[in-house]
Amino acid sequence: MYQPYPGGAQMPEARRPPAPASVRNAVTLIYAGAVASLIGIVVDLATLSATKSAIEKRFPNLTPGQVTAQEVPLMVGWIAGGLIGAALWIFIARACRNGRSWARITGTALFGIATVEVFGTLLVPEAALVKIFWFIIWLIGLGAVVLLWRRSSSAFFAGTRS
Repeated sequence: MYQPYPGGAQMPEARRPPAPASVRNAVTLIYAGAVASLIGIVVDLATLSATKSAIEKRFPNLTPGQVTAQEVPLMVGWIAGGLIGAALWIFIARACRNGRSWARITGTALFGIATVEVFGTLLVPEAALVKIFWFIIWLIGLGAVVLLWRRSSSAFFAGTRS
């Protein structure tokens, strides 16, 4: 009967190849997206008065009190959305760096949702600076997705199935 070597019953873990430049660059962009999401909170809060003006212009029948009543829900939404967004960016970056193929797929799906959201913001009354900034964040996501699906990236993710 076979007896495993004491203290070493497991096979040594196979070494994962280093991430190619396309994955490293994508991860850098994803981390930049996290930072941009946090900066986005500041941009949203700093442009609150411009957003209120856009709401008043879009909905002229609202009273000043009704417009003011939207401040707190808007701010809570911006802060929560920015923090959740940053956390998702970081989670996906770490998983992609570690070669988790599900992370590339999840990141792409989240980018698809962000695409719908970016085009939806064209219809929402917000400050122009907010719309421009969120489009820049969308561009960061686009760059990351393109890099994650390059041939060299695909080979990396295929070699590290999980």
